Amino acid sequence: MSIGELRILTLEQVREGDELPPLAHQVTATTVVLGALASRDWRPMHHDREFAISRNGVRDIFINTPNNAAWFERYVTDWTGPRGRLGRMKFRMGEPVFPGDEMILSGRVTRAAADDTGCGWVDLDLAVSVSGTVKTSCRARVAIPCDGDDNPWERKDERWKP
Repeated sequence: MSIGELRILTLEQVREGDELPPLAHQVTATTVVLGALASRDWRPMHHDREFAISRNGVRDIFINTPNNAAWFERYVTDWTGPRGRLGRMKFRMGEPVFPGDEMILSGRVTRAAADDTGCGWVDLDLAVSVSGTVKTSCRARVAIPCDGDDNPWERKDERWKP
């Protein structure tokens, strides 16, 4: 379904095993620093290259935790469209992502079903990879409309059970 030019993903369009289209992003120092600034993370390993190298023993500044979360959120909601509502997300950062890396976000549907309130839920396994190596893995649960008349953003109280 679509509203104007916006794509709206509905539960009836999703199947377990579906692969999400990959999202590639060439990471720059700006990507890293702006992510740290946006989350008010002033720790120097996210903006001071010399500190990151000499004190952390890594090759450069690297993406922080809230920046990782934001990339996963963007990836999921780009896929669902504007009616996708993130319910839960849990991720594990393994190795840093640095300027000069091309990060590839990927995902797979592990479950798609409506709950007892009629809310459509999709469970996802997600990853950020660089050069074929998973750097951060993630599990997310996102509410999507069951049909064209549904909107998870209108759900609250007993009708919202992430």
